[in-house]
This record gives sequence, C-alpha cells and structure tokens, in this order.
Amino acid sequence: MNEVEDVPQRRRRGIYLLPNLFTTATLFGGFYAIVAAMNGKFSAAAIAIGAAMVADSLDGLVARMTHTASDFGKEYDSLCDMVAFGVAASIVMYTYSLHHLANYEWLGGKLGWLTAFAYTSCAALRLARFNVLAARGGTKGAFFGLPSPAAAALLVGFVWAFNEAGWSGRSLVVPGVILTWLGAVLMVSNFRFFSLKQLRLHDRVPFRYFVFALGVAILFLVFPTHWVVFLGFLTYALSGPSMALWSRLRREPAPPATEGREPPSL
Repeated sequence: MNEVEDVPQRRRRGIYLLPNLFTTATLFGGFYAIVAAMNGKFSAAAIAIGAAMVADSLDGLVARMTHTASDFGKEYDSLCDMVAFGVAASIVMYTYSLHHLANYEWLGGKLGWLTAFAYTSCAALRLARFNVLAARGGTKGAFFGLPSPAAAALLVGFVWAFNEAGWSGRSLVVPGVILTWLGAVLMVSNFRFFSLKQLRLHDRVPFRYFVFALGVAILFLVFPTHWVVFLGFLTYALSGPSMALWSRLRREPAPPATEGREPPSL
C-alpha cells in the first residue's frame, strides 16, 4: 500500500483591497487633520475628521457586503481609528484652545496637554474594550461607552463651530477642557449609547424614526452645518447619561414585604 504524503496547503497571501482602501482613507483623514491644525486651519481639520468618520462607517459596510471581512482588516481599522479619533481629535482641540493653558502658571502650565493626553488614553482604552467585546459577541444592539468617532466629532465639532463664528480658542479654554474631559470619561464609562446597527432600513420601522430623519434633514438645510454637527453630537453624548438617569428614576421601589405581619390597627 502506497503511503501518501500530506502536502500542506499553501495559504493565500494578501489583503482585501476595497475595504482596506476605506480604512486607509480614515487614517488619511486623521493625518491631514493633524497637519491642518498645526497650520491653524481648524475648519479644514474638523472636516477631515468628519470625512474619516464617513470612511470608517463605509469600510465595515463594504466588507460585509462583499464578504471580505478579515482579522487583518479589524486590526487595521482599530489602529486607524486610534489615529483619527484619538490622536488627531485631541491635537485639534489642543492646538485650537488647550495649549493656552500653558500661560496659567498657577495651574502648573501642563493642564492643557495632560487633558489632551487623557482623552487620547481613554480613546485607546475604548477601542481596546470594543475589540474584546466584539470578539465575545457582546457589542450587538448598543455601545458600551461613547464611541470614539462620536467623541472625536464632539471635540472637532466644537472647534469647527466656534472657529467659524470667529471665536478665539484662548477665550474658550474652560469649555474646551470640560468638553474634552466629558468625551474622555464617557468613552470609558458603562453608559449605553444607541447604535445605528439597530436600524434595519429594509424592515418596517416606527413612524417616529421617519419624523426624526426628516427633522435632521431640515436642520441641515436651515442652520449652518457646523452648528448642527456640534449640537447633534453633544446631544448624542449626553443621551447615554440621560437615559441611564431616566431609567433609574422610572424604577419603582419594591413594596415592603407584609407576609407574616399583622395589619396595622385602626
């Protein structure tokens, strides 16, 4: 009887081109935002991160539609998200406003870059936690903690809106610090945030969803885009704590146990 040697199959090398091109566009948007912010072009930096958000949402969609999802793509996407929504967003805020804190020696002169670094660290922790939960299948339905793209949009939306209005970052140091810490803390919190993955556009949805989408479209037509973006993501960032507080207030206290007790005498 002839022995047949087992020949190991050659593994196919290479990566899927189309979804990784969108992921690279996310990285490019973050890199360009850093360069634009360093040159004082804050509106262009904000728009670049907005474009990175669009590319980030499309890469996963394209990968699912074309059945080209891969472990390499997931890791690459996470690294690009860290650059665009962690590092770039914090640098845009720092170069616009937070760096002015260096002039306040009584604060140590370091609060500005420490605040930016804290945001960057929380973005890294948020992405790491998301990867762990995704591997366990625990990210369906809602986000635990504010998503890093939404946190980045909160920061750069603030910069975009007030820069277009002619405000100097020096006069917005206090709200800039508060907003940066708000985004950082919410990213690593356990608050639940609505996920667009819950929407199934090919299925029937409640009528209020249509009214909400129509209202958002009207806002973009009536008001300046930068203010709609900033206020929209600020509302989204506050929705997690607000819903948690609302759920806690709606809980009715359990009635006291009366079994085995005599009724009170009248």
